[in-house]
Amino acid sequence: MRNLIMNGSNVTDDLLAFAQDLVRINSLSGQEGPAAKLVASKMESLGYDDVQIDRYGNVLGRVGNGERSLLFDSHSDVVDVTDEEQWEIPPFSGVIIDGFLHGRGSVDMKSGTAASVYAAAMAKSQGLLSGKTVYVSCTVDEECCDGEGLKHLLEERQLKPDFAVICEPSANVITTGHKGKAQIVIKTKGVSAHGSAPEMGTNAIYEMAEIIQRVEQTNRELMQKSGRKGTLVMSQISSTAASLNAVPSECQVYLDRRMVLGETNQTIRDEMERIIAGKKATWEIGTLYRKTWTGEDIMYEPLHPAWEISLDHPLTKAFIEAYRETFGHAPEKFNYWDFSTNAVALIGKGIPTIGFGPGESKLAHMCNEKCAISQIVDACEVYCRVIKNF
Repeated sequence: MRNLIMNGSNVTDDLLAFAQDLVRINSLSGQEGPAAKLVASKMESLGYDDVQIDRYGNVLGRVGNGERSLLFDSHSDVVDVTDEEQWEIPPFSGVIIDGFLHGRGSVDMKSGTAASVYAAAMAKSQGLLSGKTVYVSCTVDEECCDGEGLKHLLEERQLKPDFAVICEPSANVITTGHKGKAQIVIKTKGVSAHGSAPEMGTNAIYEMAEIIQRVEQTNRELMQKSGRKGTLVMSQISSTAASLNAVPSECQVYLDRRMVLGETNQTIRDEMERIIAGKKATWEIGTLYRKTWTGEDIMYEPLHPAWEISLDHPLTKAFIEAYRETFGHAPEKFNYWDFSTNAVALIGKGIPTIGFGPGESKLAHMCNEKCAISQIVDACEVYCRVIKNF
């Protein structure tokens, strides 16, 4: 394993210990306080020039004070563990066994957090910040509300970096973008009646039945298109009735729509109108309301287009060179995430963004989540070299 040098000392073990400490904190969305405070404390001990926690609970650290600026972003929240008895190693033990850091959040995404926090400090110690400012953020509520915590952080600090890096897991493969996302609610209306006289009412579930078939057919059509493919999934269904002996007066479904480049908000509007055509139905974006660990209310509108950065962009070139310097060869491939990330907040503000982080993304949210410690160390080295090159 490579040695990471800061102020003349090898800090590889310190980096890994920090990642372990983060995994040991069960920082569910809305409960990230202890993790945020640990990140802020670590930044301060590593000699960051400025460290703050904003009113939403996001952490922002800064090193350097130059004109060109770069942001590394991670999120501090994790998804819940509902199957702890099935884990071979307790999910919040944070132990390292056979070269892997084990536990919830080891992949998504506390290893990336640790690597970025140390990379900025290493860059400062190695004198790589001439004319540059590097920000490292650790933001809240990403698992429920992609980009919302980061959006508030950028707005509150009036911050618009020149470039940004999303440290989500990519197995240390340079990632040039991700699919867009729309979360949609469709409701059908019926007329309540007693269950013994259904002919007197209109069953909202039956009104939804054809819509369900249209959703499934739309997904089939999306999957038949060439190139990257959008998807449409019905993920939840519920109904409202006066009692178990009444005809339902309302039925509601929740849709998850993944978007590819070229699909726009208008694409979604047209698609939804086709799906509900001729039915007693309405649709709307599935707005979510959350409260942060600091008690602040946030409202999330889940409608984000897909994005992709060019291989010829200066940020991509800086990453390719950093990759070459770290591993001794050019990248053999590039990645494109199927899932959404905090990048939506950056892309929405016109900030060129790229993805790169330790851990196999397919292990995120899974039982026995684990991340190779070699990837954590390598990611830190790549980040530090990106700071040098951008």
